[in-house]
Amino acid sequence: MSTREVVALSVGGMRFVTRAATLQQFPESRLARMLHDGDREFRLLNGEFFVDRDGTLFSYIMDFLRTLQVSLPTDFSDYQRLQREAEFYGLYPLADLLSQEHLQKPRREILEVRFSLQETQAFFRIFGSCSATLETLAEQITVFSGHSWNSPFPAQKPLIPLPLERPSHHDMVFQCGTDYCAGDRFVARYVSIKPDTRKLMNGTNVLGLLLDTLLKDGFRLVSTRTVSSEEKIECYSFERMQRPTGLTIKVNHTPGSSGAAQAKRSQVQKGK
Repeated sequence: MSTREVVALSVGGMRFVTRAATLQQFPESRLARMLHDGDREFRLLNGEFFVDRDGTLFSYIMDFLRTLQVSLPTDFSDYQRLQREAEFYGLYPLADLLSQEHLQKPRREILEVRFSLQETQAFFRIFGSCSATLETLAEQITVFSGHSWNSPFPAQKPLIPLPLERPSHHDMVFQCGTDYCAGDRFVARYVSIKPDTRKLMNGTNVLGLLLDTLLKDGFRLVSTRTVSSEEKIECYSFERMQRPTGLTIKVNHTPGSSGAAQAKRSQVQKGK
């Protein structure tokens, strides 16, 4: 059969059309041998190969053959079933990768919010075990600054957005409220947290919105404690169990080489 010829497969009631060369990426695989051997599991009916297997999982198999990687969604949990399908089709590099236990276990994510209220200002510091979560949160939070004379409530527009302080990939710092500048000049800082469109200056209100945002994002409040009574620093600890935000599995493979080619894993997730 020519490598330019088109092959149609019906897998579990789902139809797939591909090139023969794609199915021959791993010559030792069952899919490659299917084109020449009389395998009872692959029956040729009306010009299509009929396979009584899971069609949805086979879409990941085809993705792997076409790109030498397979991207799994965040909520994917059928690692063992996909591993069995990879073994059935003789794609052992993929099966070996999917057998790794840590792929199937959700990770525990920790996040801590420190809040300090000092006269007319409130200070926030957020620590997180996953830098990807901090990056996402940093995109949601915007601090705006405004100036005025003889009034702590500047009304002029537009307010100027300020960058968040990022001491490291795992924490961020920002503040809200009012402060004196030179002479009788006031500086006011407002905080907005998407998807809420309000610009809040009161520290207690900002804290409430921040905690509510984290709870809606799947975090669970674990504890509340006072870190320093003198500096009035309160600490709110959160945790959540979460699977990786997406998984991409790749193999080192030269087209036409042995199906036992060396495999390696690559995870598409910041902070790992």
